[in-house]
Amino acid sequence: MSESRRSGPYASAVNWVEALSETQFAYLLLTPALILLGVIAIYPLASTFSMSLYADQLTGSARLGEFVGLQNYIDLFTGARNYALPSAFLPTFTSEFPFVTNIYGSALMVTLIFTVFSVLFETLIGFGQALILDQDFRGRRWVRVAIIIPWAVPIVIQGMIWYLMFQPNIGFLVGTTENPALLNQLGLIGTTPLRNTADSLFLIIVADVWKTSAFMALLILAGMQSIDRSLYDVAKVAGASRWQQFKMITFPLILPSVLVAMLFRTISAMRVYGIIETMAGCQTVPSLSCLVVTTFNAPLYGTSATVAFVTAGIIAIVVSVYIVNFASEDL
Repeated sequence: MSESRRSGPYASAVNWVEALSETQFAYLLLTPALILLGVIAIYPLASTFSMSLYADQLTGSARLGEFVGLQNYIDLFTGARNYALPSAFLPTFTSEFPFVTNIYGSALMVTLIFTVFSVLFETLIGFGQALILDQDFRGRRWVRVAIIIPWAVPIVIQGMIWYLMFQPNIGFLVGTTENPALLNQLGLIGTTPLRNTADSLFLIIVADVWKTSAFMALLILAGMQSIDRSLYDVAKVAGASRWQQFKMITFPLILPSVLVAMLFRTISAMRVYGIIETMAGCQTVPSLSCLVVTTFNAPLYGTSATVAFVTAGIIAIVVSVYIVNFASEDL
């Protein structure tokens, strides 16, 4: 039977497979999954782009559903859609950054500020938490649970907790004009911080760092615990200090884990929406995702699709630059 198959219709297929290198054979096995992933990823993008080429009730004099080409994109970048989008931050950014002349640019600045500071502090705090959890001490299990709890809290519940904490008549962290709390006296925030754009953005970053540092810690800890402990034994025999062990062993070996964690958090932070909506509202702190949701609910589907497609492109560019420049050898 096997000989007949070898000499029959199976022969060419078998010979073709056997002629493949190991790398080519691996790609062959991955092909079905890659095709499925491509369809899942490409179809929504293509559908969104197609929708962005048609008019909604804000596309000039065009009728609803009429093909307008790139007019939605032109209107978005020239500020012709400003009146349809949340605009709380625009006056602030136009005074500080003259090149920001439209609502989309303002939302992009909000998103970038949030992403940079949240990812930076989450990485630093998560790194410290991972170093603590990597030590062998009594009660480490309970410390790990305490660190993970904030990450396990749903975003809506977390947002409401922080919202109530900073309400002047309810929360204990802010006071009133007549009876200011410590944070007010220090000048860190006003008496109505969640109605002020700058204070709101600051508190949203703090809340996100509080929640997501544990995620960074777990990824970094996984990298730490994969390090061969015999390396530290050799370093101790060689007389290396704890700082030298960290500098020469720990940090270089966990750097790939840190980069992966930062990449995941960058992607997630660029899409921030839930914590903003529950704490301050998109009208106060408009992020890129806020613009997508706001225009979709209007409903302005052409504008929403335009904002979504441009935002997806920006996220893809940021991630690509990150991988090429910082993690090309580690991812």
